[in-house]
Amino acid sequence: MQLQRITKHTKPVDRVEKWHLIDADGERIGRLATKIAGILQGKNRPDYSRHQLNEDYVIVINASKIGTSGNKLTQKVYYRHSGYLGGLRTRTLEEMLNRFPERVVELSVKGMLPRNRLGRKMLRRLKVYSGNSHPHDAQLRMGTASSKKSPVAQVPAVEENQKPKSSAKASAKIEKTSTAKRTSTAANKRTVATSSRRRTAKDGDSK
Repeated sequence: MQLQRITKHTKPVDRVEKWHLIDADGERIGRLATKIAGILQGKNRPDYSRHQLNEDYVIVINASKIGTSGNKLTQKVYYRHSGYLGGLRTRTLEEMLNRFPERVVELSVKGMLPRNRLGRKMLRRLKVYSGNSHPHDAQLRMGTASSKKSPVAQVPAVEENQKPKSSAKASAKIEKTSTAKRTSTAANKRTVATSSRRRTAKDGDSK
């Protein structure tokens, strides 16, 4: 008997969001980036699928206190170009940590993610801060969030004794409108009847 090999993928609706807090104080850039890239890709989950977007978010604090080995502070150089002639700009790792410590982590993680739209979406779920504070305390306190399925809203039942006073006013207005409609319909019927009688009387006189 041959066993059937069925690959099952978790639907995005059934996935659960998780927020991870990582302190970069004293961490090496490369080891920290590999850890973050693995979480963003979902390789730490049992239902990992490389073609699906993972529901994990990563918060990195103390990015300005990243540790390095050797002479990387002076030897490692970051390049960028403005697009014009002679527009090449260079900065060392030491300058980047002093001015833009968040970019150091983001660029190192970006190089370890896929080069496509999925990788760009993963990178947006990385939140890097140079200091010790961040604005995501609410997400961390929630812990494991619920799935994306919209819960069914349950309307609490109101007892007869606890009915609001506005309901009595609304019922009185409805009764008034109903009585007005009844009177208007009766008046219309009367006018129709009188007009029909007049027509019959005129027809009799003409004959």
